[in-house]
Amino acid sequence: MAMVRGRGARIRSNVFAYANLAPYIFFVMFPFYFMAVTSFKSNAELYNLKSIPFWIQSGVTMEHYALLFQKTEFVTWMKNSLEVAVVATSVSVVISILAGYSLARLRFRGASAFGTAIFITYLVPPTLLFLPLSQVVVWLGLADKITSLMVVYPTFLVPFCTWILMGYFRTIPREVEECAMVDGATRMQTLWKIVLPMAVPGIICAVLFSFTLCWNEFTYALTFISRRTRPPWSASPRISSAATSTSGAR
Repeated sequence: MAMVRGRGARIRSNVFAYANLAPYIFFVMFPFYFMAVTSFKSNAELYNLKSIPFWIQSGVTMEHYALLFQKTEFVTWMKNSLEVAVVATSVSVVISILAGYSLARLRFRGASAFGTAIFITYLVPPTLLFLPLSQVVVWLGLADKITSLMVVYPTFLVPFCTWILMGYFRTIPREVEECAMVDGATRMQTLWKIVLPMAVPGIICAVLFSFTLCWNEFTYALTFISRRTRPPWSASPRISSAATSTSGAR
């Protein structure tokens, strides 16, 4: 009898736990559902104000996917975005690990003020920076090249990642590092073998945020990359709209 009651209690507990997750799952998955449903609708249904937007009424169509893959360079845009995001994120995280650890552990004059200045640098809007950065890009000979974005993106990724990792490194006990250095480890060995394994959650957080910022960035991609160079996907709507208008004109 006690086993039956215990099993019933566990079932009720599991049901209650999953029921609490239901609203979260709904709000997270609904945009993806709505996006998928909309992609299979015809243009006539999309522009019909009397149609119900949450499901398909007049049949499934693949014309939008045909336009995307046959009349645009969607695959190239995605490849460019992936290359830029991976390279810029990797470089930024490596630099931020060194900078964040130095600001969190090394004692030197102005360390606290320098850390605050790094965060303030991240708050500067890109609309104020793309003009001077464009001169730097031209001076480096990277104008109208995908490589220019790999150089420019770390300018806002490094301050952001450094601020995140600096706070996370401060949560790691100093005693662990001191024990390693007492055993003969250097500062870099302590960072590589002791601190980094303990800071993996913070590093993953910095990587995810950096990759997302690179993937969705628009201003620099639109400014530094022209139509001829095939920009990343975030700056590609101007091309896809041109392709749509051209196909409509035909």
